[in-house]
Amino acid sequence: MNIQRDKIKIIASTKSWIEGEAVRQLESSMNLPGMEFVVGLPDLHPGKGNPVGAAFAAKGRLYPFLVGNDIGCGIGMWRTSLLKNKLKKDRWVKRLSSLHDPWDGDYDLWFEQSALGPKSWESSMGTIGGGNHFAELQMVESIEDHEAFKQLCLERDGLVLVIHSGSRGLGESILRRHVEHFGAKGTEETSEEASIYLADHNYAMRWAAANRELIAQRFLSALSAEGSKILDLCHNSVLPVHFDGSPYWLHRKGAAPSDQGPVMIPGSRGAFSYLVVPIGDHSGNAYSIAHGAGRKWGRNAIKDRLKGKVDLASLRQTKLGSLVVCDDKDLLFEEAPDAYKSIETVIDDLKNAGLIRVIAVFRPVITFK
Repeated sequence: MNIQRDKIKIIASTKSWIEGEAVRQLESSMNLPGMEFVVGLPDLHPGKGNPVGAAFAAKGRLYPFLVGNDIGCGIGMWRTSLLKNKLKKDRWVKRLSSLHDPWDGDYDLWFEQSALGPKSWESSMGTIGGGNHFAELQMVESIEDHEAFKQLCLERDGLVLVIHSGSRGLGESILRRHVEHFGAKGTEETSEEASIYLADHNYAMRWAAANRELIAQRFLSALSAEGSKILDLCHNSVLPVHFDGSPYWLHRKGAAPSDQGPVMIPGSRGAFSYLVVPIGDHSGNAYSIAHGAGRKWGRNAIKDRLKGKVDLASLRQTKLGSLVVCDDKDLLFEEAPDAYKSIETVIDDLKNAGLIRVIAVFRPVITFK
């Protein structure tokens, strides 16, 4: 199913679970002044008024509500000194409990080192947050592109750390301030409000990247391990781009950039994750690909489907044998693997569209939420 009506494009096969409401939201976004074209990706699903798993290209106008509250949210990946043949899952789970608490380090120094200036929302820095955010230790399941795998200095027996988090309350405060004054109308690119929003947005992008970096340090320190960053890509942002020589504002909401090198596309906590490299011409998909599996069921719907049918113990150990560290019982249900689409279908859709080549597949070991 490669739907293309006028300037609305959805990249998905007939096997993909694409809700009608998500399509309606995507189509509705084309009615916004200045909107030139929109793209829905295989992980497309309904959001709060606007779809997630989509990219929106507008001329002359910015729409902060399309980016949403978690500005700068993204996926980071670190190679680690931990080895598959030395797994100590039960022991590591106990050590990772410290990540539930705020960081007890030197915030002034961290903000200075991260080039963020004075402290801002420091109590949230180094914390993952709720919802679908996570820090996950993974092992190699299979390698499909050995040369690309080697170029990233990865090792078959080495474990990697994948972190999904964003700007926490900072991004929420930026969006709230804008929406209180302008609602969903957006703003002209030359306006004072656009300048203010972009300055705040760009700071939140840097804050979110620093947050993922600190989470990685805390996670690895708890396991007496070391690591180095392989990639860190944002999937909630608005950036200036050019298509066919013309300037646009490209809004991404749950859409990974396909013009910045390799991308890690995670499944649910009970599914594989895929390290891929974008290939081919991506102008037709707004230089964007899927950022994950995408939700199949809303939070309340999945709780209703699972409560009374599954116990907490089964939610803390997945079918793939990985362990889940999460103190929030409701979140365990809301983020159950059954709530998400098939990551294999998402990957197949991107491959069949000629957009990616898989480098390697990774299996979850421990997921912290």
